[in-house]
Amino acid sequence: MSPSERDADRPASANSSRSAYSSPWSRWFIRAGAWLLGLIGAAVLSVLMVVAIALAVAYPNLPAISGLTDYRPKLPMRIFSADGVLVGEFGEERRNFTPIAQIPKVMQDAVLAIEDARFYRHSGVDYVGVIRAGLAQFGKLRSQGASTITMQVARNFYLSTEKTFTRKIYEILLALKIESQLSKEQILEVYMNQIYLGQRAYGFSSASEIYFGKPLNEITVAEAAMLAGLPQAPSAYNPISNPRRATARQLHVIDRMLDNGFITTEQRDEARRQPLKYRAPSEMPVHAEYVAEAARQLIFSQYGDEAYTRGLNVYLTIDSADQMVAYRALRKGIMDYERRQVYRGPEDYIDLPANPREVDARVAEGLVDHPDNDELKAAVVLEAGPKKVVAVLQSGESVTITGDGLKPATSGLSDKANPKIKIRPGAVIRVVKGAKGDWTITQLPEVEGAFVAMDPQTGAVRAMIGGFDYSKSKFNHVTQAWRQPGSSFKPFIYSAALEKGFTPATVINDAPLFFDADATGSQPWEPKNYDGKFEGPMSLRRGLAKSKNMISIRILQSIGAPYAQEWATHFGFDAEKHPPYLTMALGAGSVTPLQMATAYSVFANGGYRLNPFLISKLTDEKGRVLTEPKAPVLDESLRVLDPRNVFVMTSLLQEVTRSGTAAPAQAALKRPDIYGKTGTTNDSMDAWFAGFQPHVVAIVWMGYDNPRKLGDRETGGGLSLPVWIDYMKYALKNLPVEEASPPEGVVNLNGEWYYEEYTHGSGVTSVGMDEKQPTAPSEDERKSILDLFKR
Repeated sequence: MSPSERDADRPASANSSRSAYSSPWSRWFIRAGAWLLGLIGAAVLSVLMVVAIALAVAYPNLPAISGLTDYRPKLPMRIFSADGVLVGEFGEERRNFTPIAQIPKVMQDAVLAIEDARFYRHSGVDYVGVIRAGLAQFGKLRSQGASTITMQVARNFYLSTEKTFTRKIYEILLALKIESQLSKEQILEVYMNQIYLGQRAYGFSSASEIYFGKPLNEITVAEAAMLAGLPQAPSAYNPISNPRRATARQLHVIDRMLDNGFITTEQRDEARRQPLKYRAPSEMPVHAEYVAEAARQLIFSQYGDEAYTRGLNVYLTIDSADQMVAYRALRKGIMDYERRQVYRGPEDYIDLPANPREVDARVAEGLVDHPDNDELKAAVVLEAGPKKVVAVLQSGESVTITGDGLKPATSGLSDKANPKIKIRPGAVIRVVKGAKGDWTITQLPEVEGAFVAMDPQTGAVRAMIGGFDYSKSKFNHVTQAWRQPGSSFKPFIYSAALEKGFTPATVINDAPLFFDADATGSQPWEPKNYDGKFEGPMSLRRGLAKSKNMISIRILQSIGAPYAQEWATHFGFDAEKHPPYLTMALGAGSVTPLQMATAYSVFANGGYRLNPFLISKLTDEKGRVLTEPKAPVLDESLRVLDPRNVFVMTSLLQEVTRSGTAAPAQAALKRPDIYGKTGTTNDSMDAWFAGFQPHVVAIVWMGYDNPRKLGDRETGGGLSLPVWIDYMKYALKNLPVEEASPPEGVVNLNGEWYYEEYTHGSGVTSVGMDEKQPTAPSEDERKSILDLFKR
């Protein structure tokens, strides 16, 4: 049978198959396919060889991962109030290490949902994710990340950020090594404490406090989703600077949590609806910036740069509630003074665009350099007139000021106002909201102030406000401002006099005095009383209550300035800061408010001098106590003042607050155990009130940094005493009245207290009663004397 005949007998299909395989094109495709398969096989073999070589060569040379097995992150110094409120944080990295067991499940789930949903199912490298990412490069799938959490840990700890094939190989190998030595929980713990999340926040615990002002264990699904969206691009997804982009990312995380079964549909819907409230970047729950900085300096002096990386926890003696009451009281006192000052005009002027749609953006831009100062809001004026001002705040809210709210700026609203102070559209002004929701124009104060309170029984500082606003001035007036104490220094002169035979009943002549240069150490001096009046003979008690300068000078003249100078050192004052001249009787030396608190504590605690302290405990990052100073025991080794002196002086200082220059104190607080002294320096440049109850000493100072007159009618009793009273209303609320009992050696005769040895006229009975009063020089004589000293 011929070949053609055999082919004719075969089925048609067989014939067609043979013809297909025997065609030239078919044979070429077969060869190409075989060649391609061989090429792929060779490529796979090559990759396997490369991987094998990489494993053989690179794996043994991988860095040790002791930094992970013994994880010790850089932890900032954290400052806490006595009641556990965070008031300050210092360090390049703001971090609060939190063990994985204390990180809430919702936060872990949110991170896993968006970063590595298969975390607990892979061994460091998610090969499914790698394939998905590879396909995404060819446009087959939406872009997907291939880095697992373990690979991110490897990269963040040991590798550069450059995107190369070699680095990726090392990243994979390191991830495998990490997984072989650490548990999944340990890896996740490192990741959630180490990752950078913007705003200098490292780790989710710190981020929760920084963004939301709450501890991580209080986080909601919506808040957790927002934080979980940050690791990919902390700047791009920052909810404070990029709220729209951050919200889109947050919603994506919430959806991923649902897709992975971490939340229910109901939880998803609730989370998407929840509005998020963010903490402002500079917002702290307690205004204790000056205290925190003082504590930072103390710790830095002991630990150096390690203070910012060891995770030290510093616990202060201040109570957060005490601190905030003091903060509000001082700011109120300063602003009350500011309302009496001349309006100085707007802080700035900006050009408003003609297009109303562009106004909001221009206002936001113009207020960048004028941030809100707590309750003092910055605003740009849109409409101005004598009867109404309309302005826009940084928040975009529009406010209208009318009536009494315009009075502080009347001069700037007048048609004839100086252009430099005129309030017109585009002016940047300050406004403050009243208790009834009404707005008032105000201005940032130029005057400064200080407040410090301490426990006289222990020396523990209870509150410290170093100035009106820390962001305006870092200068701590409590510890750094050396100012003249004025009449608030007089009690230390009187205390010295008691040891020289003076009694509260000693009669002293309130009559004019004149001294030549030898007596004052400078130039001729003719002192005056504050009120300009001379009232003649009066008791020492009455002289202190009325703060009569002539009385104090005659006392100092009698006991001797050098003796008084030495006596003042018993209270902690520096002798060299108080030259032994008669001007010391009027407080012409230099003190700090903290020194005054220490000194008045001697009267308050029965005669003991204690050093003030601010830090009650210092612990490491694990809470182990490093130092914890014990409260001092008030024994005789600390005594600097005899109990009799203390008792008589507190009696005199009680009179000041009952009937003297500080009489509003007892009247407002409605209790007798209140003691203190007002202080106003020459030309009213400094205003003081220093006062105490046996368990609280508080000092208030007000003045200008570059000394100038506060005003002819401004005094310590009018400026500083109201601040002190506001604080004491809170500080003494639950303290029972406590008045001292007379010690041994003190007797009461006819309602007055005496040292026993100075009764019946044996002490100093009078001063200046029979002296011939010098005649004050004429104006021409005074000028001649002054010209002599100028030459």
